[in-house]
Amino acid sequence: MSALESIDLTLLAWMYDWRHPALSLGMGIVTWLGSLAVLLPLALLIGWRLDAHRDWRHRAFLGTAIIGAAVVAHVLKWAIDRDRPDLFPSLVAMPADSSFPSAHALQVTAFVAAWLISSGGWGSVGQVVAGLMLVAAVCFSRLYLQVHFPTDVLIGALGGLLWVWILHRLPVWRRV
Repeated sequence: MSALESIDLTLLAWMYDWRHPALSLGMGIVTWLGSLAVLLPLALLIGWRLDAHRDWRHRAFLGTAIIGAAVVAHVLKWAIDRDRPDLFPSLVAMPADSSFPSAHALQVTAFVAAWLISSGGWGSVGQVVAGLMLVAAVCFSRLYLQVHFPTDVLIGALGGLLWVWILHRLPVWRRV
């Protein structure tokens, strides 16, 4: 067993020790905040409603970031095909796809990063803190629910940042 695998298993065991019925219910709800089913409609609503007077690129950036993040996550899942953790029973139905990377972590991080870029929120401490809290809550929920290894979540979050950085560097988005 590698050192990284040992860290993964140790952290999952630590998360298992946190189990409490109220926390389990809350984490089951929080985890949905990183799902495509929540983030994509929210991104489209923000782009359509709040930025109606801006350039089309500004309105489309957030939705494109979310759709691209989902594609990146699932291509990596298909290519790497890592089994889900089975050290302890999960608290939700185990997803059918592969574990690596965490699509929820990748998607919510991409959403927050793209939202901060498109709204100009990087300059607002409150918006940055709110975004970081959302990402941390979703990432924590994936570990608490025992559906991902910590490395899945960490790489998912870093992948979300990298994806949005690459996307924003493309010439089409220069005015965003």
